[in-house]
Amino acid sequence: MPFFERGDAKIYYEVTGEGPAVLLIAPGGMRSAMSFWEQTPWNPIEQLSGRFRVVAMDQRNAGQSTAPVSAADGWHTYTADQLGLMDHLGIDKFHAAGMCIGGPYCCGLIQAAPDRVLSATLFQTIGRDDNRQAFYDMYDGWADALKESHGEAQEADWAGLRENMYGGDKVLFNVDEAFLRGCETPLLVLLGNDLYHPESSSRLVADLAPNTTLIEEWKEGSARDHAMAQFEAFLAAHSS
Repeated sequence: MPFFERGDAKIYYEVTGEGPAVLLIAPGGMRSAMSFWEQTPWNPIEQLSGRFRVVAMDQRNAGQSTAPVSAADGWHTYTADQLGLMDHLGIDKFHAAGMCIGGPYCCGLIQAAPDRVLSATLFQTIGRDDNRQAFYDMYDGWADALKESHGEAQEADWAGLRENMYGGDKVLFNVDEAFLRGCETPLLVLLGNDLYHPESSSRLVADLAPNTTLIEEWKEGSARDHAMAQFEAFLAAHSS
């Protein structure tokens, strides 16, 4: 099984297909792992592998990936893992596509390496809308399941990571409105509509980022088929 090691982190990944590279960041919150794509309206790994080089990964301490937990960790730690994996694979430029927590992760990649990210697709991104406690509760459930296997981490480490991820006032937890207004990277946004993925967050990205396409209906029937085609065409249009 392929693993990429960065410091004490051990990141599981899979690469399928050939062509322009697409880094897929799965839903699942802190449990973001490639297996969650099997529970989504469609699986982009299966969709894209015939035309693109698809890189899917389990985020640290999710799926088969492991890493220590520290109060110094936060969104930037995950961004470093993601960019490190692409470096490991020898991939300079790539598309980023993420669902749920993958939305802010994609934005973090653009913020850290704008010249490397060809485009970003945000499937029902998470965001702040009177829902912070729901994210704290989600984090606590993930942390409680891991604490027994992380003897290196003290309560202050778990609390610090929790606040770094879901505290503060940034609209997508990871990036602020100023970033969105200045983001020139082409974005495709698929609308969210629930507690963790509020419609307001998707619309805010679409309203503020100057090079954004918004898809409102995408989960079922003909709307799903049309959205799949738009997604693949969007990637193809921005691959050169």
